[in-house]
Amino acid sequence: MSQQDQWTSKIGFILAAAGSAIGLGAIWKFPYVAGTGGGGAFFLVFLLFTLLLGWPLLIGEFTIGRNSQSDAITTYRKLAPNTNWAIVGKIGVFTNFLLLSFYSVVGGWIILYLIQALTGGLNGLSQDQYGQMFGETIANPLLTLVAQLGFILLTVLVVAKGVQKGIEKASKIMMPALFILFIVLVIRSLTLDGAIEGVKFILVPDFSKLTSETIIFALGQAFFTLSIGASVMVTYASYLPKSQNLPKSALSIILMNIAIALLAGLAIFPGVFSFGLEPNAGPVLIFTVLPAVFDQLPFGFVFLIAFLVLFLFAALTSSFSMIEIIVATLTKNNHTKRKKYTWIIGIIIFIIGIPSCLSYGVMAEFILFDRIFFDIVDYLVSNILLPIGALLIALFISWKVSKEELFGELKQGSAIGKLGFSLWYYLLKYITPIAIIFVFLDSIGLLNWLMGLFN
Repeated sequence: MSQQDQWTSKIGFILAAAGSAIGLGAIWKFPYVAGTGGGGAFFLVFLLFTLLLGWPLLIGEFTIGRNSQSDAITTYRKLAPNTNWAIVGKIGVFTNFLLLSFYSVVGGWIILYLIQALTGGLNGLSQDQYGQMFGETIANPLLTLVAQLGFILLTVLVVAKGVQKGIEKASKIMMPALFILFIVLVIRSLTLDGAIEGVKFILVPDFSKLTSETIIFALGQAFFTLSIGASVMVTYASYLPKSQNLPKSALSIILMNIAIALLAGLAIFPGVFSFGLEPNAGPVLIFTVLPAVFDQLPFGFVFLIAFLVLFLFAALTSSFSMIEIIVATLTKNNHTKRKKYTWIIGIIIFIIGIPSCLSYGVMAEFILFDRIFFDIVDYLVSNILLPIGALLIALFISWKVSKEELFGELKQGSAIGKLGFSLWYYLLKYITPIAIIFVFLDSIGLLNWLMGLFN
């Protein structure tokens, strides 16, 4: 592997990998899922699942990625030659194609909101008017397509520059900016009258609100906000030197992900409670409730712009990783092919994403299984492909790769002992797959049915 295809520093890798994990899942999805799931109780369960189940799987992806020093598909071929395990990498590549096709649509919405905020179009509206404007915005075919294309172009321009000059360099700027902006927003949010109620909502567990549904939601959120299940982290880890401490790096990324989720909650819920709004507004919380909150603050438009900028940063750093796994697979670490393939992939993803982009406008009448096209792709990725990918990766690492090879790889750069390795291996081999199966069965609506058979 050429030097151009390796991270230049440990912090560069950690920020890039954290950027992959900290995306719409942490900033867009976490607040509304926590809002509908009871706040503090949900956050506590999410925290435990992330550390006990997400961390082992993340370490596992890092281990096989660095061991192979190859793209996602080649990694499985190298570690399990003459088998069909390469299908895991192929699922990962396909998943990222679909994921970015509708993820870029939401990224386009963020760009549109940012432009409207900068031009004063978000000032002085009521919450109902914000909701109406959001509906009109996402239904406009020309605006949404141009914005989606703009988001993809931003992604392509960075990834085409390579690992060092593109992804790592952008992540070193965007991730610190993300934390700084969030801290400023949290400080401002905490100064609001009645903000303490929002702080209690996200930090103080109310176990009376803890249901089986909340637990499954928290389990799914723990897995799918860490970019695990689509071999993204396998690809990122393939650019690592042997001196990198994999367990420590994985923990750093997880703690950053938890911190951003917490900061998102502390930035949003104090304002929501201060102005008497509902924390369980659902997926439109960011686009309809938050602008209403910011509009009632002194210099609120400045804070709204800052929030949308960091929201865009988070979305972009995740999109970098989605397209990188595809680029790495096609170029086979041939740096001369990177720019051409990145542009080709970007164009294909934009074309694939057009039906999702038009789902709230001219294709709104296209309904399949009671879902619009956007929701169909989202369901396929989030509820089927990602859980299956995560399960196969966990089974591959713990059942197919030898313990000796895993231990030897993990020891390089870290001081992990046999006890620590055994604990990690046990969690990955037995506990993590069971948890993923629960999430998968719940996501496709079979868990309640199966539990009902035993009642």
